[in-house]
Amino acid sequence: MPQAAQKKTKFRNPPHQGGSAESNVRIHGGSPLSLVEAFFDLTPEQLAALEQRLITVPVCRGETLIRAGDEADALYLVVSGRFAIDVDGHRVAEVRSGSPIGEIAFFANGRRTATVTALRDSIVLKLLRADFAKLSDEYPTVLKSITVTLARRLTETLSSRERPPISRARTLAVVGAGREPLPQEFRARLTRAFSRTGEILAIDANMLAEIFPGETEYEFEAVTRWLNQQESRHDYVLYFPDAELTPFSRKAIRQADHVLLVGRYNAQVENGNGKPNPLENFAFEVHPPSARTLVLLHDARARIRGTSHWLKSRPVNLHHHVATGDDADYDRIVRFIGGNATGFVACGGGALCTAHIGAYKALLNAGIKFDLMGGTSGGGALAAAFVMGTSPDDVSKRTAELVRMARKLRRLTWPRYSLLDHTVIDQTLQALYGRVEIEDLWTGYFTVATCLASNSLCVLTKGPLWKAVRASSSVPGLLPPVYDREGHVLVDGALLDNVPIKSMRALKTGPNVVVNFGIESVKNNNIDYAALPSRGQMLLSLVNPFTRRRLPNAPGIATVLLRSLMVRRERVIDTVGPDDLLIVPPLPRDVGVMDWNRHAELSTMAYDYTAKLLDGLRASGHPIFGPKAQEDPPLSTHRAA
Repeated sequence: MPQAAQKKTKFRNPPHQGGSAESNVRIHGGSPLSLVEAFFDLTPEQLAALEQRLITVPVCRGETLIRAGDEADALYLVVSGRFAIDVDGHRVAEVRSGSPIGEIAFFANGRRTATVTALRDSIVLKLLRADFAKLSDEYPTVLKSITVTLARRLTETLSSRERPPISRARTLAVVGAGREPLPQEFRARLTRAFSRTGEILAIDANMLAEIFPGETEYEFEAVTRWLNQQESRHDYVLYFPDAELTPFSRKAIRQADHVLLVGRYNAQVENGNGKPNPLENFAFEVHPPSARTLVLLHDARARIRGTSHWLKSRPVNLHHHVATGDDADYDRIVRFIGGNATGFVACGGGALCTAHIGAYKALLNAGIKFDLMGGTSGGGALAAAFVMGTSPDDVSKRTAELVRMARKLRRLTWPRYSLLDHTVIDQTLQALYGRVEIEDLWTGYFTVATCLASNSLCVLTKGPLWKAVRASSSVPGLLPPVYDREGHVLVDGALLDNVPIKSMRALKTGPNVVVNFGIESVKNNNIDYAALPSRGQMLLSLVNPFTRRRLPNAPGIATVLLRSLMVRRERVIDTVGPDDLLIVPPLPRDVGVMDWNRHAELSTMAYDYTAKLLDGLRASGHPIFGPKAQEDPPLSTHRAA
């Protein structure tokens, strides 16, 4: 990164900015240093003497202010903006206006222990060591007044390394994607949706032209300072760049924490309508994929096809489908941006997974809706049915049909690649889930599988839905792995993560409903090992039914394999957060992971348990029920600076 421009100066007043703008850094009429906690106890005379030695340093977004290992030859004070503090590649803190940077190494006469990078266009004040030494000779009390503050900040910095900060996006750039401009209706509805959660400010080029008349490049320090001040005054700041890549568009994208790429859904996108435009390409240069979200607008709710064509040229963290006139879809975007999206996490467990049906039915009856659903193995299969919009009652009926055709599904094959004929199961899954692609679902979905090629967990968020379910449920030995074009060798996700809470949190923040089972040990463990038959005895039992009675009542291959997948797992209670809801429905003591014929019983028990649990939690205001939405304020308040 280029060296930031530096100049020693006394602060001058900015141009006319309207009634809400403030005079340069002299906020509230005092010295900028009076806002820094370490200097709270200094006298006005000491502050004035310190201020005379300061150098103004504008810092562009993405520019490195301090590098780990460099000599600590200066102290920095943030007047406006925000900075990331990284140690060994890990984010440990974020610094905002009014805070010092690099003060610990500076006063310890050491070297920098962290790298500091601007998260938006910012302004800092720089104090060189030589100037501070002269000041200390003139005013010895300056050092004494900041010792306690620095000691406390050191303690906080060290403890923050154990607790990495979670920073939600507060500034958002809404960029039109593809060839068509951003629809005005989307802008109005999105603004209203954010206003239902707090104080917001919508900024476009016309607003800045009124506040800063004659300003065309928007690089003047007063513009940066004013924009950063709005962030501290509002819960959200929404930037609406111009349709072209103008100076304001560049400034808006650089100021944002997160970028919404908004395109109008078009089935012909593969013909070129969906290629990134210049604004998008600039946003890709500034923001990593984790800070990008794609929104596709639809005139009405209907079957979706072709989302993959949009995603091929737009690496994003998440994408959303929005019916233009449905406020609920806009509220969902706000929940994801604000870190309040609700998730449903379904676990693996063979036949026990049918308890998810009853639990989910009780959740729907309680009015709980989900923004993202996912699961492992059998739980992932049921979550896929739910996310398609299939009602719990219909899922239950289809489960009963599958139980009736269980013998067909368990058709044995020559055990070269697996014990079961996978083609029968593949055809059944394709009939159940159709030709739906995960990225074409109206509600977000994922499932997890274990990749034998990389010995790691693989989170599946794209591709045919049926194939993702098949991969996550590929019990090693019973079914062959699923192979894809990327070289993955995918088997049952329960092998590494039977309850994918961490995978859910990697995609979004917010409360989750987590379903898990307290599985007992394998039944009939008092078995005479010597009684297990040889190959000849097994063949005899196949032709002579009377000899089958003498076979020991030991678990079968499928039961042993399924239970083996659930042995290596961490305590779910230790991974559930304070805002999450863990549901562990009661199970009959004699039920097993292969008792598919008891699906109705398990579902009913889970429904009764969950419904009663939710009745008690509603009165206590559990976060899973969501915050009460505010009424829509008048649109005029959105432009009040």
